Amino acid sequence: MVDDFVIARNPQEDSSLPYLLRLPLGPTGVVLKVRDTWPRTAKVYCHPAEGWPDDAEVVERVPVRSCVRRGAAVDLVLDRGRESRSQFVFTKARGRDMIFWQSARTARQARPNVSVPTRRASGLVLEIVVDSHERYPWRFNDQQATTVRRALAAGDYGVEVDGTLVATVERKSLPDLVGTLTGGKLRYLLAALADVPHSALVVEDRYSAVFKLDRVRPAVVAEGLAEAQVRFPEVPIVFCDTRPLAQEWTYRFLGAALAHHLSDAPAGELLDALPTGPSLAPAPPTTAEVRAWAQANGLSVAAKGRLRPEVVAAYEDAHPHR
Repeated sequence: MVDDFVIARNPQEDSSLPYLLRLPLGPTGVVLKVRDTWPRTAKVYCHPAEGWPDDAEVVERVPVRSCVRRGAAVDLVLDRGRESRSQFVFTKARGRDMIFWQSARTARQARPNVSVPTRRASGLVLEIVVDSHERYPWRFNDQQATTVRRALAAGDYGVEVDGTLVATVERKSLPDLVGTLTGGKLRYLLAALADVPHSALVVEDRYSAVFKLDRVRPAVVAEGLAEAQVRFPEVPIVFCDTRPLAQEWTYRFLGAALAHHLSDAPAGELLDALPTGPSLAPAPPTTAEVRAWAQANGLSVAAKGRLRPEVVAAYEDAHPHR
């Protein structure tokens, strides 16, 4: 498994993209040609490379904390203090597949493969499925959405793709939430919501109202909500002050979740089509690593400065497969 982020010089001297980048995805990584070594002032355009050269002139090699694809983007976190977080966005422009490398400085928010929203949720006109058991349901009259009533496996409001529920929201008033929590049903409700790719529980009240309850100790409710979020972190519990605000939040959440789902498949196809390269040799040990090994094994080494050649040779003999 590739666990380093590597940048090398592009051996194609006439290329307008002077660097090669090896993104640590999959068993052998993904290789891209890039215009710069980091998105410091603007997004960096990326293009699939033909492969990773055997004699690559490495410019930079950094250990990776995490590299995860989320929908149409890949989030990369490097193991260093500065310039550690960035994102690769897979999108379309003028009918072509394109890849951009960006950081928090160069993009406020990545919105790949969707129109920029104005009044519509993520640029989409939603068909929201309302659970047939929901009494006095939201009608979304002020949003660009239609509703249809039928039974949902989880939640009260959801969106489907080809008959599959991809996002859902459970709606609660504060008294209903308190009754569900104290009656022991909240964890089962959250477990059902967690089975859906994107889900949330929205409360038509302020969180401060929890501490004004008079028929149950506020601390019991606050503690129960905290435990529920720790047990089911993938299902946020959101307090939205009023019924209209809770309805608006649900509309936006379902739109964003649907857009994310629709962008996931094209990004996956583009990623699968990118070239890979041969496995990288392990990075050479640092002086600090060799010094620590020598001290742990009783070899005499100075606290600072270069190591004697026989100490380095002893380390290499002890680590033949490194």
